[in-house]
Amino acid sequence: MDRLAKFPHLRQDFAASLVVFLVALPLCVGVAVASGVPAELGLITGIVGGLVTGFMRGSSLQVSGPAAGLTVLVFEAVQSFGLPALGVIVLTTGLLQLAMGALRLGRWFRAISVSVVEGMLAGIGLVLIAGQLYAVVGVEAPLTGTGKMAGIPGLPADAVSSSGALASLAVGAAVIALVVGWNRMPERVRVVPGALAAVVLATLATAAFGLPVETVQVEGLLEAVQAPSLSEFGGLASLGLLGTVAAFTLIASAESLFSAAAVDRLHDGPGTEYDKELMAQGAGNTVCGALGALPMTAVIVRSSANVRAGARTRASRVLHGVWLLLFAALLPSALGLIPLPALAGILIHAGWKLIPLRQLVALWREHRGEALILVVTAVAIVTVNMFEGVLTGLAMSVAKAAWDASHIKLEVVDDSAACVRARLSGNATFLRLPKILDSLEALPKDRPIALDLSGLHHLDHACRTALENWAERHSSSGTEPVRLTRTDVLTAAP
Repeated sequence: MDRLAKFPHLRQDFAASLVVFLVALPLCVGVAVASGVPAELGLITGIVGGLVTGFMRGSSLQVSGPAAGLTVLVFEAVQSFGLPALGVIVLTTGLLQLAMGALRLGRWFRAISVSVVEGMLAGIGLVLIAGQLYAVVGVEAPLTGTGKMAGIPGLPADAVSSSGALASLAVGAAVIALVVGWNRMPERVRVVPGALAAVVLATLATAAFGLPVETVQVEGLLEAVQAPSLSEFGGLASLGLLGTVAAFTLIASAESLFSAAAVDRLHDGPGTEYDKELMAQGAGNTVCGALGALPMTAVIVRSSANVRAGARTRASRVLHGVWLLLFAALLPSALGLIPLPALAGILIHAGWKLIPLRQLVALWREHRGEALILVVTAVAIVTVNMFEGVLTGLAMSVAKAAWDASHIKLEVVDDSAACVRARLSGNATFLRLPKILDSLEALPKDRPIALDLSGLHHLDHACRTALENWAERHSSSGTEPVRLTRTDVLTAAP
């Protein structure tokens, strides 16, 4: 009883850990297969997410592991640099996250535009869905996002080309239908996560009917571990590899910290300490990189399942890592029975959930600029690549913020007999310079003008120079020159 008193929430955490384990198992395997790496590497990342990151402070109820959001990036990295380089990329990402957490930069990730993050997830979801549609039919997918999209219209013909393709399509479609409709099942049935139930039923059906579909290739847990050699670290001299590391760091960190903010809204316990959570993610990715495994992020699906299952402390996520380790050690051969189209169906559903359709509709109604950023980011990821797509979204977000911040207003009071009084207020930047000059040029040239600048909060060099030039040449000969009020604004501006 004394021991139980030290862990007052052990019963709730134990039950929650089993739920999270059952949710995580098919996703760990599915994400690894979709990333083009051995299935065991997904399990290793899930284990590290529980046993390493799970012990650390940050977000107490958030669960980490391999995420669908990094699938496309990992696949591109493996195709470009090879599987041995993956460990170097992930390890370096972890070290960068540790450094950023130590420098207290975690909170700054919250400054990234939500539209960019949602656009990133939408682009990932689209590429993920497109790639897994090929896996459902049992054919090899093109390497590029545009190639995947372009080949989709031809998939129905591939599906009817053989009995194996039809069987693969039937398994994948059945899994998708089961996962989508799982929430309509009786409550006692929904105790089992829909993804796990779908994979188990698909595996049993494939074995019972002898369906000619591909299954997961099993290497063994220890055999799958590929610690990076020292020679692989030489690749960090390549700009391409460094760009990939930067993309991993940015996306994994942003996804984890945005997930933490979402999880905080699901419970009334302690909030996330963002810098410590970033260091926890960094420690986990450092270990994953040393083992040659997949990168990890905090995963909202597992985290929300953890909260809904009644978890109260970090013990639930640590225990879920223990269950993953026991499964990988004791039942590795069970992975070889899982049909690939079943995992593809799970990932198609996961990819669909990454596309924020409701948020896009709301943004379009209220903030069309933000909606445009979301769409352009997603399209750029599909048509170009992950890193450049995210950079495009960030650049658009900064440009929009600068445009919004440069709001300026010109008020004109015409006293008829006296001079024309004009007042500029707001922020005068080069972005609004054409509008400012057009408005000032429209003022009469044959009467005295007094321009009041006291309402300006900021005046950049381009606007200062333009206003000085306008004041010099605007008045016609014989008319009083333009009078500038608060000329100190002009001289003080940089």
